[in-house]
Amino acid sequence: MRRYVFAAMLAGVALIGAGTVPAQDYPHAFPRTGATLLFENDRIILWEVNWIHGVKQPIHRHRYDMAGVYLRFGPITVTTPDGKAASGQPFEVPRPYFQVKGITHREEAMGQPGDPERLAIMIDLKDGPAPRPLAPGGPPPQFPRPGATKVLENERVRMWDYTWTDQATEFHTHDTDTVEVFFTPGAIRATTPRGGQEVSPVLFKTARFVARGKVDREEAIQGTPRAIIVELLR
Repeated sequence: MRRYVFAAMLAGVALIGAGTVPAQDYPHAFPRTGATLLFENDRIILWEVNWIHGVKQPIHRHRYDMAGVYLRFGPITVTTPDGKAASGQPFEVPRPYFQVKGITHREEAMGQPGDPERLAIMIDLKDGPAPRPLAPGGPPPQFPRPGATKVLENERVRMWDYTWTDQATEFHTHDTDTVEVFFTPGAIRATTPRGGQEVSPVLFKTARFVARGKVDREEAIQGTPRAIIVELLR
């Protein structure tokens, strides 16, 4: 867990000098070139974000708190409206990430065509009240569970690094809405208490929303899928 705490701390490096500029309105960070909308509901907007060489990005303001997972490192330069620029250091992936709303900057890929380009799944966290708690009773919450490592937590999200194996989990309740961001491919079988089954193939960079209230147990039936799982706390 230590390296993930350190990675979360490093998230701030890319924001050195970043800030809000109330005198001017800027567009939201997304959509933009390299960002693909994956999913949206009343709680989140889910994006696949690629930092592409040779694409000059505009100055933008993040209008929402944002959680995310970096899946590939590529060097970028972050520049604030007053022209101050900073570049972070290489990091391990998958790397969990959180950023508060209001940050204003421009992010641009460094390097030449053929060099690695940064890739992430980013989650805009819409403002609004937390959902009502689920009715008591039933199986325990999905986390903590054996093999799951907590990698980041604040008042908005709690994030876990988890790898499914052929050993089925216990039955559990998805007590929070979650986003699962996959780093390692495979296939997962979910079984309900009544015996219903659903098989979900997942690939590198698959991102899926799982609504709270679902009760199941899970096991890998192909490979050992690994994901960073983001619980939405409010």
